[in-house]
Amino acid sequence: MATILAHIVIQPGKEAEFEALAATLHRASHDTEEHLRAYGYWRGQEARHYYTLLAFDDYVGFLEHQSSDHHEGAALTLRDCIESISLEWVDPVEGASKLVASNPMEAPADASPVMARYARIMPAQVAEWWGPLRAERRPPAG
Repeated sequence: MATILAHIVIQPGKEAEFEALAATLHRASHDTEEHLRAYGYWRGQEARHYYTLLAFDDYVGFLEHQSSDHHEGAALTLRDCIESISLEWVDPVEGASKLVASNPMEAPADASPVMARYARIMPAQVAEWWGPLRAERRPPAG
């Protein structure tokens, strides 16, 4: 699994443009991506602050999303709308989420140049402190 919470701040006056683009990306992603588990956008309490939760079967599914025609086609408009963005890799709490653990993977050997670029600039990050909590929740062997 690969799950990300994106923290996004939009340029002043670009909120409506961003929301229209978010709706287009949401629709295209859900219509065309077979490895997508969850993808949605939310407005935050603070003006111009948005959040996006993206979850995929695995890291390669995330790379497929990032390098898709619909995402790449929206990239320039997104850059014009976004003031800042921070991606936070998150890990579902076992028994409290329908999603499964986030884990890093290598890009496929036959990855397109666009996919390979995303793999270099957006590697999956697993926090060390998640490991012991994951292990504690595993059922006993045998």
